[in-house]
Amino acid sequence: MPSDRAAVEHALNRLSFGPTPGQVDEVQRLGLARWIGQQLDPASINDSAVQSRLTPLPDPPEIDRRAARTMSEEERMQMQRRARQATRQSVQALAAQKLTRAVYSDRQLEEVLVDFWFNHFNVFAGKGRTSAFIPEYELEAIRPHIWGSFRELLGATAKSPAMLFYLDNWLSADPKAAEELQRGNAAERLRRLGRLGGAGLTPQQQQRLQQQQQQGPRRNGLNENYARELMELHTLGVDGGYTQQDIIEVARALTGWTLEGRQQGEFQFVPRLHDRGEKKVLGHTIRAGGGIEDGEQVLDIVAAHPSTARHIATKLVRRFVSDEPPPALVNKVAETFTRTQGNLREVVRTLITSPEFYAAEYRGVKVKTPLEFVVSGVRSTGREVREPRQLLQALQQLGMAPYQCQPPTGYDDTAETWVSAGALVTRMNIAQQLAPQRAAQIGGPDFQRR
Repeated sequence: MPSDRAAVEHALNRLSFGPTPGQVDEVQRLGLARWIGQQLDPASINDSAVQSRLTPLPDPPEIDRRAARTMSEEERMQMQRRARQATRQSVQALAAQKLTRAVYSDRQLEEVLVDFWFNHFNVFAGKGRTSAFIPEYELEAIRPHIWGSFRELLGATAKSPAMLFYLDNWLSADPKAAEELQRGNAAERLRRLGRLGGAGLTPQQQQRLQQQQQQGPRRNGLNENYARELMELHTLGVDGGYTQQDIIEVARALTGWTLEGRQQGEFQFVPRLHDRGEKKVLGHTIRAGGGIEDGEQVLDIVAAHPSTARHIATKLVRRFVSDEPPPALVNKVAETFTRTQGNLREVVRTLITSPEFYAAEYRGVKVKTPLEFVVSGVRSTGREVREPRQLLQALQQLGMAPYQCQPPTGYDDTAETWVSAGALVTRMNIAQQLAPQRAAQIGGPDFQRR
């Protein structure tokens, strides 16, 4: 591993959100190999200072669904507006935490990888109740698993309420079971009103029944959304060798993976919604009569598939090395993925200690995404971030607001997306805001004027 100043600068620009003043000299004195070793073992780095900077997330709103059944339409709408406002505030607070960690954390590689994996398993805060689940998604499904096995990370995202809601798997059910459930729910609502078989409902009872029908989930049968993205984006890749029939079989195996519990915000496997028939996925037979283990077996199959190793390796090499991933390095990283059964720490170690990573032709060839551009600008100036909201507004202007990418593909990681005449002008304007001036703090008068 090279240890010259240029190599250190290259490593700090790729494996962190950019060097801080004096950091290149510090890493040279420490030794680049030792710094990388520490970054690969973030638990060895005392990062308590950044914790004191994090603004706590607000408590999630409490929604009394039983009480909602007796509310007027106006009262119910007001309750929903308050809930939406609370979840927006929670997502904004999480975004502020994300920027604070990116600027100040000494566990820089960890923060880069949390961003990478969230983007890989992207969910969109703007879709319905997804925003209410995003803090749990990043803090419990993504962050704790980025150094473990890919299979564990895949399973955590598959069972997250954010992913279940965003890609509609919570509504997926065996078609016969869905039909029976809908009939049963309608009958039960009538029983609760005490009018089953009666002479008719009063206008008030009709309104209550209609409200309850609108509030309940509509399960119309099999939903293929998550099954398709699971294989196309999360594991095998678009050319990974699966068929439309594989998508259907995977969707069948994942029926019953839904949201239940308090406020329908917890993962539950509901056997009555599950398709218990035999399935065939990528040449593997899943026997009839199973339950939640059908979906677990699907995750085992796709996580271990050779196409998954290549797809993940390609995305990592594209992120850290070049928009055109060198095939030899992709093969090397994919081999480590397969050999270690998806050990993500060893996969990243292979990538960032390879000769290709430090090769001269791959230095200075990656265009920074808006997130990298803004955060590295703050880190390079050494300025204090008093109000992260200013940086979030900058990211909004640049088209990369955290948690606001609508398609499941996530934000692009190649230059062509972020380089245009208009984008460069916006970057120049934001760079002027970040440049050292009289105000020593971002969020101070100079920054706010611009």
